[in-house]
Amino acid sequence: MIAVDWGSSSLRAYCLDDRGVVLDQRRVDVGALSCERRFADVLARHIDGWDDTLIMMCGMVGARGGWKEVPYVKCPAGASEIAAAIVSLEESTTALAGRELRIVPGMINHGSTSTADVMRGEETQIIGLLDAIGDGTHTVCLPGTHSKWAQVRDGMIQSIHTAMTGEAYALFRTHSVLARLMSAEDPPFDAAAFDKGLLRSGDAGGLLHHLFGVRTAGLLGRLSDMESPSYLSGLLIGHEIRAQSPHPRHVHLIGNDRLLTLYAHALDTFGIATSRHSEELAAHGLHRLSRLRG
Repeated sequence: MIAVDWGSSSLRAYCLDDRGVVLDQRRVDVGALSCERRFADVLARHIDGWDDTLIMMCGMVGARGGWKEVPYVKCPAGASEIAAAIVSLEESTTALAGRELRIVPGMINHGSTSTADVMRGEETQIIGLLDAIGDGTHTVCLPGTHSKWAQVRDGMIQSIHTAMTGEAYALFRTHSVLARLMSAEDPPFDAAAFDKGLLRSGDAGGLLHHLFGVRTAGLLGRLSDMESPSYLSGLLIGHEIRAQSPHPRHVHLIGNDRLLTLYAHALDTFGIATSRHSEELAAHGLHRLSRLRG
């Protein structure tokens, strides 16, 4: 089968054997919501040479504005509930003739407040993690543009919590008054500045006040234009972690190496143990869901 994790910023495709082992993989920076609805043509071009019949997809490809909007599955839910809600896609284009296309649903958590929380794609990565973590209660964090925190108990995803940390960093880094005191080019990561941001996130005053402090620190020469981006990153990630209640003792991190290094360091600073897992879990999750679906 072919497993496709098609998010808002990139498409990751995996060619799998019958056991779910990744034989080949490809990545392209074409988001599901930015391909001008040329889904079939884009996908066909990037899986060229793979002749597998079944294509399983997850992520924003199933969101509103994606290839086909697939209804959310409510928390709590596990692999069986998600597999039962998979939607088949009727596609008549010659670009994917003879293929069977399926899209995995996202998840929604209504919680105890009037504000719901959702995710698409991350639930499949968590399904791919289940065999490794086993039963019990676990906290899973998937850092990114919109970082997801999920509580998993005995194979069931119980709740979702989203922090717009990555998007906030990008906006403040490039489109705010803070950007005027930062290097235009991305400087090397500065661990000392990052740690200062982490420490600052624990002070009184709140995030909005702390953000303006990035500007004053630059004006007074306490942060250079090369240090400020790392300080801002530490500040935002620090606030994200401190907002988790209750604070976990151990966190499973899923994502790319750069982000996992930042989050593992931040969590370690707060005395929280971590285990790191690859983005390839999306492929393993899609394989498991395909077997459950039949």
